[in-house]
Amino acid sequence: MPAYAIIIIAVIPSLIVAVTAFVLAKHFVENDQKKRLLELKFHSKELVTPVRLQAYERMAMFLERIDPNQLLFRVSNPELTAYQMQTILLATIRSEYEHNLSQQVYISPEAWEGIKNAKEKVVNIINLAAGHLDEGAMATDLAGAVLAAVADTSPTASAMERLKKDVALLY
Repeated sequence: MPAYAIIIIAVIPSLIVAVTAFVLAKHFVENDQKKRLLELKFHSKELVTPVRLQAYERMAMFLERIDPNQLLFRVSNPELTAYQMQTILLATIRSEYEHNLSQQVYISPEAWEGIKNAKEKVVNIINLAAGHLDEGAMATDLAGAVLAAVADTSPTASAMERLKKDVALLY
């Protein structure tokens, strides 16, 4: 038998073993990486879910705090003029919003959009109510006008419903 035939007979099985070992090792490494990635995602979800839930709770509280019925009750002062009351109401809403601004990272974009829209609706209701009052109007006049404007519907209700739907999806 020629020398090159002996070399080929010796090399071919070695190549087959080497290729098989390489394929098996590659498959093992890929599976191990996938397993580690799944474990990381699971562990990450365990850590992030409570934070997300807390963000939804904080945003629900924000919506409750800027609801005109609650807001007027909290900051009501009959000795103020309507303009002073309007300024305080708007500053309170802005402060609450800025305090919770970072929560948008943890909630869905749709829920955040709903929250922004609710805030803008409340601001618009206050500004429209103040705009229809006489110059010498008092805070109680503004409160009455705002409450009349929201008597049938809450400007924060749809945003609150969106938050509830998102939380239901978390569980």
